[in-house]
Amino acid sequence: MGELLIQSPVLSAVPGLVHGFTRAEFEGHRVDMGSGATESDWDRLCQSLGCSDGELVTLTQVHGCRVRTVSASGLAGEGDALITSQKDLILAIRTADCVPILVVGEGGQIAAIHAGWRGVANGVVSETLSEMDHPFVAAIGPCISGSAYEVGAEVIDAIVGSGVPEEVVVCPGDWPRPHADLAAAVKWQLNHGGVDRVDVLNVCTYKSNGLHSFRRDGAASGRMAAVVGWSG
Repeated sequence: MGELLIQSPVLSAVPGLVHGFTRAEFEGHRVDMGSGATESDWDRLCQSLGCSDGELVTLTQVHGCRVRTVSASGLAGEGDALITSQKDLILAIRTADCVPILVVGEGGQIAAIHAGWRGVANGVVSETLSEMDHPFVAAIGPCISGSAYEVGAEVIDAIVGSGVPEEVVVCPGDWPRPHADLAAAVKWQLNHGGVDRVDVLNVCTYKSNGLHSFRRDGAASGRMAAVVGWSG
């Protein structure tokens, strides 16, 4: 791969914003931004963004709906979403099939959200938006597609129970068991929360060997990082 980061054209058009979703490989080397990520991995990511590694903020992700508003770099504790108004911080969350969401609000607020099916059902997106001032644009990064994500009926029921219409969640197809379209559910939640401009990258982690997928690779899967911040 020639580039470390996959980027959203919509977010790239926001003046001063830096962002991206990492790949599983870069310049012939495996890139795993999970718990075993090395300092050089983060350095390479920060160099791609044009920032220093001291500006990064990360989370211990728990598949819940806790939102952390931060003003300093480092590990922010347990949670699944980060918000900041600080111009010198880079927010980072990790995924491997779950949905990575980057949001920009008025006044320079930014957010990074990790949403698996439990996070979608528990309302991590709406919780994050409720703590932001006028979020106006968002990007949904690489995640497992509906056609690849076979689930039990309880997953569909949980997401529908959160308010997302069933016809949005259920991926159409002739399968023995239902398939959940998490990206579509998240887009609905973003729109419902007042974000009109949502860029869905439509890149499936399961189907792309250049991305990490827990559903495909199990315990051998690495993690990708979704990052957002301001340049300068």
